Amino acid sequence: MPKDQAMLKPSGLAWRLVKDQLISESQMQAAYQDARSKGRTFVQHLVEEKILDSRRIAIVASQEFGVPLLDLEAFDISNLPPNLVEERLITKHRALPLMRRGNRLFLAISDPTNDQALEEIRFHTGLATDPILVEDGKLGAAIHKAIQAQDTSTVGDFADADLEKLEVEGGEEEDTENLEAAIDEAPIVRYVNKILVDAISSGASDIHFEPFEKFFRIRFRQDGLLREVASPPLNIANRLTSRLKVMSRMNIAERRVPQDGRIKLKLSRNRDIDFRVNTLPTIYGEKIVLRILDSSSAQVGIDALGFEPEQRDNFLKAIKKPYGMILVTGPTGSGKTVSLYTALNILNDPEINISTVEDPVEIQVPGINQVNLNPKSGLTFAAALRAFLRQDPDIIMVGEIRDLETAEIAVKAAQTGHLVLSTLHTNDAPQTLTRLANMGVPPFNIASSVLLIMAQRLARRLCVHCREKVDLPRAALLEEGFTEQEIDEGLTIYGPVGCDKCNKGYRGRVGIFQVMPISEETSSLILEGGNAMQLAAQARREGIADLRASGLRKVKAGLISLEEVNRVTTE
Repeated sequence: MPKDQAMLKPSGLAWRLVKDQLISESQMQAAYQDARSKGRTFVQHLVEEKILDSRRIAIVASQEFGVPLLDLEAFDISNLPPNLVEERLITKHRALPLMRRGNRLFLAISDPTNDQALEEIRFHTGLATDPILVEDGKLGAAIHKAIQAQDTSTVGDFADADLEKLEVEGGEEEDTENLEAAIDEAPIVRYVNKILVDAISSGASDIHFEPFEKFFRIRFRQDGLLREVASPPLNIANRLTSRLKVMSRMNIAERRVPQDGRIKLKLSRNRDIDFRVNTLPTIYGEKIVLRILDSSSAQVGIDALGFEPEQRDNFLKAIKKPYGMILVTGPTGSGKTVSLYTALNILNDPEINISTVEDPVEIQVPGINQVNLNPKSGLTFAAALRAFLRQDPDIIMVGEIRDLETAEIAVKAAQTGHLVLSTLHTNDAPQTLTRLANMGVPPFNIASSVLLIMAQRLARRLCVHCREKVDLPRAALLEEGFTEQEIDEGLTIYGPVGCDKCNKGYRGRVGIFQVMPISEETSSLILEGGNAMQLAAQARREGIADLRASGLRKVKAGLISLEEVNRVTTE
């Protein structure tokens, strides 16, 4: 008996037949056991053993579950859609494709509670599946006739054949007997590759594969927000997980601890895309998140980041200094790495020695010496920084300053003739200075080493094809932070609409920045032990726009919506 035909428990239809007193509960349970032992479906067993008439079962099922009833004898079998569903799935689920209308496939079944059949065929065809109830006896004959006429060598056509041939740099683990099936099952291979290619083409930054108790979903993070893109059948979750783990050189037999890996997908002769892969054991299986690492994102150029002219000039002036420290701050996913690599690309020259240490390296750039953090082997940020200082460096980039040891070495490097770029996790630029002080860095060292601090956020850019003007009362505009003068001069605010060229009214993202050079007055305030509020007040006196003010300027320019500013900044 095929393993996948075993019925684990009676379906809703079986209990309905008992409730309607067509069979007793003991008869139903016995029929289920016999059906399992003979490799039949429950309805098929009832009909073939003449326990119940197939037409009676069909009528009860149609009335109970609201599924339309069709007489297969009145249907021309020669008009069935050819080669749409594999023979294996048709016989396994006793489900026959009758017709296709657009992206919907109508399936003839004898048990309307067979959700597994609908889900698995939907997955393999990429089409929405709708059940049509038929008598089981007539269904068996129609399936036999249809299979004789069908080319059984054809697989489901939910994806392009080329997806199966995509080059993937991965490794195989040989510690599980099911590995070969996980690698070679063509629909799984094509489906995973299609998800990866779709994520790249849609501009997603992350892909989430998430198992739950009753469903499995796949989400893309686009423009900073997650959206569900697919919900494959729950029973193939383990195969999808195994395929991803094999591609990323993980141990597919280990499901109890998190694992990290990488995938390199070769899209063309000149373009490779890297994925950073992480697994997390949850109560319903392993959640897998893929971070898309596209090196071309660091080649966008400084003008594409979203700087205002004065901010751009201050940033360029700072990175051209021979020594000192530049710090970029913001939450995860705010574009800090892209900003730093934009600077490194400007500075990347054969005459300059550039070294970076990151956790992990996300963007690979020729000409820059890049090091992956490896705490297990003792390669920490501090250890890498010490090694860099013995490597005759000109420019050093540290992925993140997390502790006093790293901060002290970075400050020392900045004070001894090196340009140091790094990140911190704080809310804005003034708080970054107090964060260093709270770590234990002496105020004198902060004042003498830090050149510039840049806080940033990423906001979704309004689609220029469908954005529309939004009318807000004067009081509301003032409350949001606009000035009387800006309103009197004529303020036009746009909001999202949504069209076929964007994602719910947004397309792409743009940076919102607070670029704060460390002036002599600010340095004096640092030496005096000034707090974040005092430093912010000094920045305002120097005309430095905070994140909120910078965001409102982009609202005024029609680039982003007011709702987006409120989402990524605080008043």
